[in-house]
Amino acid sequence: MEDIESLYRKVDGKILLEIKLTSIIQLFNSFDPAPFHEKELDPAAERYIVETVKDFPAKTEFRIIIYLPKDLAHGEQAGKIAPAIHNHFKYKMLVADRKYRARIRHGRATLLIGLPFLTLSLLARQFFASLGDSLLPQLLADALLVIGWAAMWEPITVLLYELWPILQLKATYEKISRMEIEILPAT
Repeated sequence: MEDIESLYRKVDGKILLEIKLTSIIQLFNSFDPAPFHEKELDPAAERYIVETVKDFPAKTEFRIIIYLPKDLAHGEQAGKIAPAIHNHFKYKMLVADRKYRARIRHGRATLLIGLPFLTLSLLARQFFASLGDSLLPQLLADALLVIGWAAMWEPITVLLYELWPILQLKATYEKISRMEIEILPAT
């Protein structure tokens, strides 16, 4: 099986993310009403860039090369492509950061609810377990144990598992927002 790096050209130690366009507008979301230099990237272009960067180790360096027809490659609008891409990914980074902070708040809130509920469930469990070995008290004691730990499911899921993918995506967006971008005429 081939190494992923063998599928991409490399110049000066940087993997080239090459995008060939027939018009500048192909790079941007046609439904976005913002001015050209503030437009959102086309979802397919964004996905290609993000997924390619995610396929490589974090320390891999990249350069984005946009190939345009010769008559467009040196025009005024072509000069706005790099800042537009950088702005797009800076915005995505801010959105990911906002999502991270919201998930942290949600995780803390569920922890503040879950821990007291678990404590009360365990105390009630001890009470029912002390009533003897008959079926009903043991059933209630075991049910309270399960219910108490089930209350901790959400905070554990959020704080241990959901935050890392958001942080990784934020780091990817940040990396892309600082990438060197070059506009070249198509050959």
